[in-house]
Amino acid sequence: MKENASARRSTHSGIRVREFLGRLPMFSEMEAAELERIAAHTRSAYADKGEAIVNQGDPCTGFHIVVYGQVALGFNSPHGGEKVVEIIGPGQSFGEALMFLGRPYLVFARALADTMLLHVARHCVLEEIERSPTFARRMLSGLSRRLHMLVKDVEAYSLRSSTERFIGYLLREGEAPAEVELSAGKSVIASRLNMTPEHFSRVLHELQQAGLIEVRGRTVRIVDLEGLRRYGG
Repeated sequence: MKENASARRSTHSGIRVREFLGRLPMFSEMEAAELERIAAHTRSAYADKGEAIVNQGDPCTGFHIVVYGQVALGFNSPHGGEKVVEIIGPGQSFGEALMFLGRPYLVFARALADTMLLHVARHCVLEEIERSPTFARRMLSGLSRRLHMLVKDVEAYSLRSSTERFIGYLLREGEAPAEVELSAGKSVIASRLNMTPEHFSRVLHELQQAGLIEVRGRTVRIVDLEGLRRYGG
């Protein structure tokens, strides 16, 4: 991952790491001095679209927070394919659980767009957990939400149809959205939803034929929100 992308660094050199961290739920109740300590052990990094941020087996020395852009987390199959398990957007993080376990990455992380990240060092997080029970609870809360989402994913893959899974994805992208931008790309979202690209295209066509959505490139416009909710069960 490129650390010295001069053009983007000059464009975003004004980012205030402490202030940015302070707006995130896990850091929002920390005192200024605590945020200063975290910020002192936080570094920025940049990745171009398609560039690897971490590979499976890399050591986990902390966790990443996405400032802008998008990151896919996934596995490489022995046959050369990929399975995307999560798409991480601005303000979201990854790597916390492995950081606590002291284990290498079980997944790869790849930029789906030009991306800026912050990397918070493991030793600093552990020190703050020792100092602040509130911060420890926040970290546990974040890990619990991630586990809850994993359980929901397993439930969806097991009990819901492909069409229902895609509708759930659309409606989770925002509160009653008029349009959803499939910025990650259709093949990536298909993998995330445990579908083949061909099956994904058939689901799009099915929902268009039902008059529920319109698709223009990567933009999905929801024509009938209530009908889409009923269709998704």
